[in-house]
Amino acid sequence: MRNIFLLLCSLFATAIAYADESNSFAKVLPGYAITLPHDAGSHPEFRTEWWYVTGWLTGADKRERGFQITFFRARPGNVSANNRSKFSPRHILFAHVALSDPVEGKLLHAQRTARAGFSLAQANSGSTDVWIGDWSLRQQGDGYAAKIRAAQFEFDFQFQMNGVAMLNGDNGYSQKSPNPLAASYYYSIPQLKLTGSFLLRGKRQSVLGTAWFDHEWSSEYLDRRASGWDWAGINFDDGSALMAFRMREPSGNTLWSAGTFRDRNGVVIALRPEQIAFTPTRTWRSARSGADYPVSCRIRMENREFELQPLLDDQELDSGDAARAVYWEGAVRALSGGKIIGRGYLELTGYAAPLRF
Repeated sequence: MRNIFLLLCSLFATAIAYADESNSFAKVLPGYAITLPHDAGSHPEFRTEWWYVTGWLTGADKRERGFQITFFRARPGNVSANNRSKFSPRHILFAHVALSDPVEGKLLHAQRTARAGFSLAQANSGSTDVWIGDWSLRQQGDGYAAKIRAAQFEFDFQFQMNGVAMLNGDNGYSQKSPNPLAASYYYSIPQLKLTGSFLLRGKRQSVLGTAWFDHEWSSEYLDRRASGWDWAGINFDDGSALMAFRMREPSGNTLWSAGTFRDRNGVVIALRPEQIAFTPTRTWRSARSGADYPVSCRIRMENREFELQPLLDDQELDSGDAARAVYWEGAVRALSGGKIIGRGYLELTGYAAPLRF
């Protein structure tokens, strides 16, 4: 009984320390003005942050493929601010990279995890400069450069801006539920011009394409009523772009939805929950996780409607211990009246299991 009592006391003290540390995270509040390039860098006072690039590319072989590069920074909640040890893991960095190629028949992906510091990994402030070993995503001129060396493929990409950044939500304050505390600071840069090269199966080829960049940071993961989300970032052929998402309840009903539209002239419009709707039109079941993903869906944006269809069905990614999540993230085409009007990415989380970090 004495040992049980001591154990309970220890657990209680740990819980208090964790709560105190969690309360020290910066909060996302409306009214903050995102400024670039300053806010392009890391915000270490917040719990979590990610830099995300997806897109479509065409190689010298004339085949279309999709790719994903995502760097995450996470600040552990149980590290005491009084612990000055250099070995204390104040920030953990992890990255997911993937290549969608219909010839392969499934997603090719790789990931890395490392604590910040010790020349292992870093997310710097002031500008986008995040890396783990020889994987990197950095600002370069008025664009970005990414270098990835995975076992099955390699990326050496440059991204050039084409138009203004989209500040999502209310000037970058992106609410994620009816509860205004469930929010993030969030901006997107669509219609990036992609150049560079990639290596697949020992063969390197030059590529051209169009990409999408996201940067988001927060101290709140999810509203407790949400089990996951559906998100889409679409570059339309006419030069416009759409970011849209919905947060789902365990029943599958929409808890919250929102979006941002940038027209071909660069005018940015914030879309309210009632102006965005996702309707699944076809599902695909993963033989690995057993999850049913709505890989084809119809999106309504005010009085405009289009359908998303995947480049290939099997674009499921199992992040294992890195993020403790299995999700679907894949290249999709946007169609209207059977005609392709754009390309982008669709992200589906919480279908294999409710998403919890």
